[in-house]
Amino acid sequence: MAVLSGILQVLPFPIAGPTPLWRTAFCWVALLPLLCALLANNKEGNPLRLYEGAILGYLCGFVWYLGNCYWIYQTMYLYGGLAKPIAAGILVLFCLYLGLYHALFGMLVTACRRLGRQLTLVLIPFIWVAVELARARITGFPWDQLGVAQVDNSLLAHLAPIAGVYGLSFIIVAVNVLWLICIRVRERRFTRLAFTVGGVAIILLYLVALRHLQPPAHLATSARATLLQENLAVGSERVGPEPSLDELIDSFSQLSLHPPRSRCNGIPELSSTTCIVFASPPQSVQETAPPTPANLIVWPEAPAPFAEEDPRFRLGMSSLARAANAPVIVDDLGTTRSSNPTASKVYDRFNSASFLTPDGAFAGRYDKMHLVPFGEYVPFKSLFFFAGDLLAEAGDLSAGAHRTVFTYDGHSYGTFICYESTFADEVRLFVLKGADVLVNISDDGWYGDTSAPWQHLNMVRMRAIENHRWVLRSTNTGVTAVIDPYGRVTAAAPRHIRTALYAGFGYEHDITFYTKHGDLFAYLCALITTLAFVYSFRRKIN
Repeated sequence: MAVLSGILQVLPFPIAGPTPLWRTAFCWVALLPLLCALLANNKEGNPLRLYEGAILGYLCGFVWYLGNCYWIYQTMYLYGGLAKPIAAGILVLFCLYLGLYHALFGMLVTACRRLGRQLTLVLIPFIWVAVELARARITGFPWDQLGVAQVDNSLLAHLAPIAGVYGLSFIIVAVNVLWLICIRVRERRFTRLAFTVGGVAIILLYLVALRHLQPPAHLATSARATLLQENLAVGSERVGPEPSLDELIDSFSQLSLHPPRSRCNGIPELSSTTCIVFASPPQSVQETAPPTPANLIVWPEAPAPFAEEDPRFRLGMSSLARAANAPVIVDDLGTTRSSNPTASKVYDRFNSASFLTPDGAFAGRYDKMHLVPFGEYVPFKSLFFFAGDLLAEAGDLSAGAHRTVFTYDGHSYGTFICYESTFADEVRLFVLKGADVLVNISDDGWYGDTSAPWQHLNMVRMRAIENHRWVLRSTNTGVTAVIDPYGRVTAAAPRHIRTALYAGFGYEHDITFYTKHGDLFAYLCALITTLAFVYSFRRKIN
């Protein structure tokens, strides 16, 4: 049953492409087998011991991570240059490590059995949210929290601006618990009738609420953005002669000044999404045509040789900003003299987003604060001395120290880079600093054609809902998209092509409860879970 639950938890999330809406429904029953197992008795007829509950949770978690994060294998061998057996071993170790969080969940549920079955059922949603918070805060890998599976649920998503994604996770787990209650009390008198009436009432209330709380079909836009999709090869896919720096800047600048009008009106590769393709005008016509007016141009994180101190790069970007008469955000390698220089390291290098004003001046820089372990740096080098070359592209970058918001013409842009989009409590800080638009630059080329680019997109969509902000997402290989404050993709570019997405967006100025208070609800769940766990040792098993 634990294995079955692990498989069911995989289904509501992207597997090899965007998730069809019908498959997201599996989240409402995905935890039911695991909960049945944890609340059952062992072969001696007694409630499970703590280690037995932990083992069941661990098994479930291992299966879940194996199915949800299988892309790590491809990233390691195809783009990291590792042998397939080593890549598979790393995936298994990864699942064994993060599976410990499901083990923690199983242990906590088993411990709360001392408080009685009824109270345990009430506590289960609190325990789940507490464990999700621990995964975000301790390990720093809040990938695909359960609530993300309902990012397309326009009614349930109204909880995100209040409690964040944790609020959605809480409701999903609570529904799984209700199914378990229904199963366990089915033999009591009037139970079936009561649950039938209750179920019909909930469905009717849901439909009424959906009608009144449905977000507007279309939001007015007041600005236009050009989002570049460079489509540069990553890792071992980079074969043959590479274009020079000047060739890349010239090519990307032309796309930025004259973006194609082709676009998708939703998430690419979904059957419900329509993509419109227009024939591009001849190159001679593009060169003589005036630049397409834009309020912002964004270049993504990508394996391009862009360094902030390179005079050719600075000249090319300044020329683009002046030609477009628009501010530009571009990913580059930032360098600052180290505050503690050593013989081996005089300068600190950063994965940065630079901001240029329309007059071509470099007016600001944000240095990525949450780096990817074993990708952008090697943690605990003295312990993992063998991992310095774990990835062919692994870097030795430093983490930024400050969140910078770029301001021009009365509008502010908060830019978060790639992996940072998974940390809801950090993204909201850009809005608190005044950002009325969020910008996400990312290189999802490392994931290939796996589930990860689509999973990443859904997490960025959740950040839009939590903070009620438009998100402009520029990626190397896709999914490049414009996301409205309700998490809907209003425009996107097809993946794996070099293009630029030209689309409208708007500015928002309100502050949601979640933006202001962060993970307050999740910490409340953690407090309740901690108190229940401590108190459980004062009670006999019931």
